[in-house]
Amino acid sequence: MMRDEIIAAMAKRAAPIFGKDVTFFTADTAFEELGMQSVNYSQIITSCEDEFDVEIPFMEFRRKKTFGEAADFVAELIEG
Repeated sequence: MMRDEIIAAMAKRAAPIFGKDVTFFTADTAFEELGMQSVNYSQIITSCEDEFDVEIPFMEFRRKKTFGEAADFVAELIEG
């Protein structure tokens, strides 16, 4: 399922940024609890753009509250 692939890709990028194991990150992981900064959003967005060959609008992505919401948003962009 595309959503799971996207969450896995985001987790792979977020793990070294936040010093956590990839298994820490789930659909329910809230960006707020990680203390996300603009640069962190950019890192995750760029990683997803490269992996899935899609352009992700920064401000719209940033409005998402959890990895799951963000993954759903990216999946919509991919599917057109």
